[in-house]
Amino acid sequence: MAEKPTNTIQDAAAAAAPKPAQPPRNPAFRMMGLPNFRFKLPSRNWLIFLSITGSFTTALLYDRHHKKKAHKKWCTIVSHMAQEPLPVDRMPRRLTIFLSAPPGDGLRAARAYFQEYVKPVLVSAALDWEVIEGRREGDVRAGLAEKVRKLRVKNGESRSSQGEPKVEEEEKESIEDALAQVRQKNGIEDWDGIQGDLIIGRNTWKEYVRGLHEGWLGPLDPPAEPPPLKQTPPPAPGPLDASVVSESTSSSPELQQSDQEKKNDSDSLPTPTPVPPSTSNATIPTPPYISPAQYLTSPLPRTLPPTLAPSLPLPFPHILGFLNTPIRVYRFLTRRHLADSTGREVAALVLAASIRPYDHKESFVSSVDVDDASPRNKEERAASDGIVAHTGHRWEQQRVLEEEEAEWHKSVRKPRKEGEETVWMEEVVVDERIGERMRRFELGGREDTFGGLSDGEPRDNEVTWVETMKIWVGMGNEKHEPKGWEQGLVGEEGD
Repeated sequence: MAEKPTNTIQDAAAAAAPKPAQPPRNPAFRMMGLPNFRFKLPSRNWLIFLSITGSFTTALLYDRHHKKKAHKKWCTIVSHMAQEPLPVDRMPRRLTIFLSAPPGDGLRAARAYFQEYVKPVLVSAALDWEVIEGRREGDVRAGLAEKVRKLRVKNGESRSSQGEPKVEEEEKESIEDALAQVRQKNGIEDWDGIQGDLIIGRNTWKEYVRGLHEGWLGPLDPPAEPPPLKQTPPPAPGPLDASVVSESTSSSPELQQSDQEKKNDSDSLPTPTPVPPSTSNATIPTPPYISPAQYLTSPLPRTLPPTLAPSLPLPFPHILGFLNTPIRVYRFLTRRHLADSTGREVAALVLAASIRPYDHKESFVSSVDVDDASPRNKEERAASDGIVAHTGHRWEQQRVLEEEEAEWHKSVRKPRKEGEETVWMEEVVVDERIGERMRRFELGGREDTFGGLSDGEPRDNEVTWVETMKIWVGMGNEKHEPKGWEQGLVGEEGD
């Protein structure tokens, strides 16, 4: 095909101009058959995508790195307890872990929190523990109250009636009794030191306090069930009603015949087999034996110790909802702070170095005396000294983890059905006799010592990554230790 003639002189000059020579190819790429790569910046869209994903990935890796260092820090602090000798005829220290499903979520979230932040520290200290779980509201309260009642019976109190325990409880008690008999026969003693309770979350803490009061102040026997309501029979028809009924039945023979046919059909149907009662009620927690209004009038049992087992309420940050996504993303990228604070609290429980009682303070309200009849205007009354009115005690047990209630799911605040538990939404009621006996773990004076072990500082007998790289490349350390074959050569040159 013939070429088109050039229209202008410029087109002819552009066609006749020589093309620029290609840049020299990389010999290595040319031998491998690869094209000549030209390094250049990506496009605007690629820069936006890479900057966002790179920033998020970097923040995540940084957080997980320091989270591991925080775990290692607190595990190292309590690891010396695993090296302490334990006699063969003594049981190890046994903690009690209380956890329940957070409001609006399942039990898996609480279990994951325990396994990720609490369990590593307990395993490093070689401690044993038992868990009291609650899938629904009231399970932890019922479990702790029953545990306290069994302890009272074991210490010498007696029950007037055993009631009808469930099959699962009977099997569990038989297993526990068999283990206790075996240990007693072999001369194995229980731990004679401090045990301790660990409570995870504000909702679990409310049930813990309620169950503690119910177990120690309530009766050993379940309360008597209210008598069933007597159904009053319908009144007998009078003479006028009987005459009306007889007239209606006599005036409708067709209705009598249809009723007779229905009766015959019902007689011909097979009798249904009785259905056993549903076992869904077995999962319902045991109703409380005592209400908070009866705490003041309940006598103290003679087996109540002067101090109860120390406890540690542990915060459990958990928030749901699509609108709370920014908060959840921020917490997802800052788990290192949660790991450090949780490790500090669990280390205080494990070391048991300092135990203090829960404090309580008195609240006061200042107001103007409304009974004063002297002629004062509003400004003078506002500027006058008010009368201080005492409103009662505010225990620390009532304020513990109180900020978590603002993040609870809205389903908790819905009205409940009759007979359902409402412990989570009720106020924490503390009896003075029980509140004064409660104790709490804390680090105390040893916190400054542990605080010096920051995440960036190497610990004793720990090799940093720089020293590891030196050893790997063969540079070694400044303190050269002679090898096995070099130990016999020391001092031979001076001989």
